[in-house]
Amino acid sequence: MMAQPDTANTPVTAGDLGILLSDILNVPILRSGKKIGSLADLVIAETAKIPEVRSLYVSRSFGNPSLLIPWENVHTLTGRGIEVTIGDLTPYEIEPTDDVILLRDYILDKKVIDLEENEVEIVYDIRLVLRNKKLYVTDVDTGKAARLRRLGLGILAKILYTNADSEAEQMISWKYIQPLPTNIGRFKGNIKLNVLKDKLSEIHPVDLADILEEMDHDQRVMLFSTLEHEHASDTLEEIEPQVQRDIISSLSTDKVVLLINDMTPGQAADVLSVIPHADAEDILAALNPDTARNLRAIMEKQEEKVIHYTTQKILTFSPDTLVEYVQNDYPRHARGKDVVMYVYVVDGENRLLGVIDLKELLSADDKAPLSAIMTENVIALNADSTLKEASAEFERYNFRALPVTDDDDRLVGVIKYRDVMNLTHHFLE
Repeated sequence: MMAQPDTANTPVTAGDLGILLSDILNVPILRSGKKIGSLADLVIAETAKIPEVRSLYVSRSFGNPSLLIPWENVHTLTGRGIEVTIGDLTPYEIEPTDDVILLRDYILDKKVIDLEENEVEIVYDIRLVLRNKKLYVTDVDTGKAARLRRLGLGILAKILYTNADSEAEQMISWKYIQPLPTNIGRFKGNIKLNVLKDKLSEIHPVDLADILEEMDHDQRVMLFSTLEHEHASDTLEEIEPQVQRDIISSLSTDKVVLLINDMTPGQAADVLSVIPHADAEDILAALNPDTARNLRAIMEKQEEKVIHYTTQKILTFSPDTLVEYVQNDYPRHARGKDVVMYVYVVDGENRLLGVIDLKELLSADDKAPLSAIMTENVIALNADSTLKEASAEFERYNFRALPVTDDDDRLVGVIKYRDVMNLTHHFLE
């Protein structure tokens, strides 16, 4: 079970503080240490896959109007209440409108159903995480311990269940919950999932990667932290390098090591190669020595220049060469060449003008010049490109070879698919 907030003051700047809604409902709301009301509910906004708390809904005694206090005015979470920084209460005497979502009122005690209307469970509690001054909703809890807390039997829940009990918490990540109605009123419907009951843990890593790439940093970290270990590792592999760096920078070294250990060596090397060198070294130092040694070898290999792997044994012709000249004596032209499936068209200074696939050459008009059938928009590597960059281009375009040019577009050689894609890290995968 989630522990209750510490009795010491916890500023809202504290990072990654886990809170259960049941821990803070009805706690006093304090202004300058004096009670002005009790927390009745939280107002959330579904601006991304993980909702953010926007306001406190505060009930007051003796018939005083309720308050709606923006989350930005929350200073401290404490074991005895929530401290807010506001002056006159009058501007905050506002009732929630029909288009806002009240977490307790609309979510607690609701049935959770899947896409086929199968009942999953009932929401007995809600998990929140405080990160970088913002409070997020990450999961709904349908477990037995949450049910006891909902019945006011929190002490019994602590006695019966421990953190090791699988029945204590049965969290369903908010990412599986369909968006709630925009004009919600007093919502009486069920909470609907966007997946089948038995598919909760099976959203494909590629789809999760797309979701994460669209989020801001805090939302991204919150969603990633809800993933099961293996699912998180698979998802991290699918994310673009910039977002990988963003996520890894927010994780502890121990957490990254666990994720790395779930990857193939080639995938792990790819992930480590996008983060700062010092951070990568810290992670490598924490890995098993044999694993670290393999990853270092792969990463060093990835950064080698393609120029060292190119061949000049290729077919090159001038643009005015006729097709029939190449076709009629092709066996002689190709003899001793390393790359024979492409013909490269160059000018007098060896500048690359175009490329012709062998199949296109064999089906072309005999009397046409090569300039008439060549592809001018050539995908080429630069002489300073790395093997890792070459690998990415081969995977993207599925060519059997790629030309390599210098800064003046002169053809310096060609690198073959197998000479890149069959390197050490591919064998290790």
